[in-house]
Amino acid sequence: MPAPYLTVLIPCYNERENLLRGVLDEVHAYLSGQPYSYEVLISDDGSSDDSREIVRQQIADKPGFRLQENPHGGKPSALWLGLQSAQGQIILFTDMDQSTPIREIAKLLPYFEQGYEVAIGSRGLERQDFPWYRRLGSRVFRLVRQALLLPRISDTQCGFKAMRTEVAREVFPMLEPIRSPVQVKGWRVTAFDVELLYLLERAGHRIAEEAVAWANRDVATGKGKSYLRESQEMLAQVLRVRLNAWRGLYNKL
Repeated sequence: MPAPYLTVLIPCYNERENLLRGVLDEVHAYLSGQPYSYEVLISDDGSSDDSREIVRQQIADKPGFRLQENPHGGKPSALWLGLQSAQGQIILFTDMDQSTPIREIAKLLPYFEQGYEVAIGSRGLERQDFPWYRRLGSRVFRLVRQALLLPRISDTQCGFKAMRTEVAREVFPMLEPIRSPVQVKGWRVTAFDVELLYLLERAGHRIAEEAVAWANRDVATGKGKSYLRESQEMLAQVLRVRLNAWRGLYNKL
């Protein structure tokens, strides 16, 4: 059987409420109407709720959907483990909450026909259902990050990113959370996207950025999110990437 054109890779950690509102049905309804072949891989990151069982039930009648069960290691780990078993030529990373809906992939795929290796979504600054303090924090993070890394990219943190699968496999092992994993407890937001895009750009891969629809649809309650803690960790990680670059850690690319 030929490999599918597109792999949709969805990391999953304690997504019970998002799953129950039918996000996988949305993904299936859209993809089943497209002219290209696809697979949907839900890469579970050791969920401590009943997400895995819900996924199993919901994908039973969805051809091309499969669940991969992983130990808890954080989002980069879930993506890397899923990436290793992906079969598509193009891989899309998208979040379970579908704050950027799956239909927005139609805006990214044409870039691959134009010779790009990477196409990423950009949410813009005026985001629906985004409180003022998060809009302000996003502006500050973007300004600091662009001063240090990736000045031509507006939004590094949008969870909607597509790239050629072989390119993703080439770069992912160099990410700090993959090459130097640490024990992770609970939900943890990281700025691994910054390091990923920096490595892709450094390796000479062309990156397209396209505006996509975004509205906060995340209703999951089992992640224990903390905006202040997440912001501090993300800034520290951006500084770490800049330091790693100065130290020549990425020179073999």
